[in-house]
Amino acid sequence: MGIVVKNLSKRFGEFQVVDGVSFEVPAGELVALLGPTGSGKSTILRIIAGLEQADSGDVELTGEDATNLPVQRRGVGFVFQHYALFRHMTIRQNVAFGLEVQKPRPPRREVRERVDELLGLVQLLSHAERYPSQLSGGQRQRVALARALAPRPKVLLLDEPFGALDSTIRDELRTWLRRLHDEVHLTSLLVTHDQQEAFEVSDQVVVLNHGKVEQMGPPQQLYERPATPFVTKFLGSVNVLRVETVLGMDSAEEEAPLPVDLPGPDGKGKVYVRPHDLDVTRQRNGRPAWAARIRRLIPLGGLVRLDLTLLDGTVLNVQLTRDRCLELNLSHGEEVFVTPKDLKFFGESKAFIEDYVI
Repeated sequence: MGIVVKNLSKRFGEFQVVDGVSFEVPAGELVALLGPTGSGKSTILRIIAGLEQADSGDVELTGEDATNLPVQRRGVGFVFQHYALFRHMTIRQNVAFGLEVQKPRPPRREVRERVDELLGLVQLLSHAERYPSQLSGGQRQRVALARALAPRPKVLLLDEPFGALDSTIRDELRTWLRRLHDEVHLTSLLVTHDQQEAFEVSDQVVVLNHGKVEQMGPPQQLYERPATPFVTKFLGSVNVLRVETVLGMDSAEEEAPLPVDLPGPDGKGKVYVRPHDLDVTRQRNGRPAWAARIRRLIPLGGLVRLDLTLLDGTVLNVQLTRDRCLELNLSHGEEVFVTPKDLKFFGESKAFIEDYVI
């Protein structure tokens, strides 16, 4: 394995920041630590790097126990959110810094060749003699990444590396980072609170909440098969429904509840359905359906979001393609019928999810 974290815990005063966290990053993969602010992501990263000391637990880097190793012996490259470049040094000098402080120091020719190689890799060789203040934010972050790679680290740690950049540059750098990773195949751990960022660049995602691991797996698997209500809600928009609402669905017949074995009105649990897993029609078509009224239509480029209200007052968000919305010719205030294509049920007393495809 590239990185192994076992039962890691860290407390700051009365606040338990990391609580028994365990996960593994396979060698050569890029894994994202994803979670809201305060979930322990950056603290875990700093413990792995040796910048923080854990209260308990172990860290292994490329097969070696690194729990008590000093920072300089861990072989870790670290990229911070705010670049942390030396303003008085040129880009070439910044990238060379990690090599020049090594003991023994590599020959000058070797240092220059390595710096040229990395500046070429991050597409900034022509900017080698400029200073950080002469570069854009995206270019500075690429310099920071080149500097982290210069000493040939065992693993690469990235702490919200695109957080200080505007959305357009962030999108470009995500694509660039994934392409770079596919070239160098360096075991990497990325901290982010941005679901789209984690999904675009990583091989696997570790979802954190209140210092604990909620779920780990490939991005699409987490989205389609979330293990907990938190993961379901954190990984995209979702409608949360009462069991009574689901079982009260009617159709062209007098009464036709959904053909799934959900608990009755006295059962404990909630039903989750994503906006794009709801189908809208103008007439009943024989399938179980909720009658609903359109409160608002919100164009979102190629998609349209519908805000609907069911007869029992439940509010639903539905996502349709623009073409589908035009085909239905929908407008504010009209009555429509809504059928779920996929439902997820989480029972309060059970540690598993029931997934129903209609």
